[in-house]
Amino acid sequence: MDVTPTPSETPAEPVYLPEPKRLGALARLAPEPMKVVLNWGRRYSLWVFNFGLACCAIEFIAASMARHDFIRLGVIPFAPGPRQADLMVVSGTVTDKMAPAVKRLYEQMPEPKYVISFGACSNCGGPYWDSYSVTKGVDQIIPVDVYVPGCPPRPEALLQGILKLQEKIARESLEERYGTTRPSTAALQSGLVQPPVKASGEDR
Repeated sequence: MDVTPTPSETPAEPVYLPEPKRLGALARLAPEPMKVVLNWGRRYSLWVFNFGLACCAIEFIAASMARHDFIRLGVIPFAPGPRQADLMVVSGTVTDKMAPAVKRLYEQMPEPKYVISFGACSNCGGPYWDSYSVTKGVDQIIPVDVYVPGCPPRPEALLQGILKLQEKIARESLEERYGTTRPSTAALQSGLVQPPVKASGEDR
């Protein structure tokens, strides 16, 4: 009896599928249409933490009042604190003594988080750029998404900056933002104040 397999019974060659593209945790869970919805939701629900340091903070307050009313753009001013905020607006002169506080509050904000540098002092030091105590721009300590020039900028300039940020959020890619590399524990704890170490015989 002939047991030679017929051509139809010959096993097919193995098919090698391309290796799946590695995505970030959120990008793996969200299909493309869902990314559009997530970006749309973030775009029109920005809780703002205003880090007002000088006269630019007054212009920020003016932009949030009834005449300009940036809440109509989906921006909610005066978040209770950095842990409830999506957007930090740094308005005013950042000094070297204040810089650690700005960085610490930025690190307390949950992802995704964004920063608007509002005014010449926050952008590059402004008229005080050559002072020994002034940080030459808030981007020296934290990443900035949108720069709003002016000394001080008018409230309309802040509205334009918010619109630019919303355009950036709308075309944002979760894959690019969250990537595959996770920060180490040491990196997450860098720059944080460590609790005091008690002596072995010290009362609790």
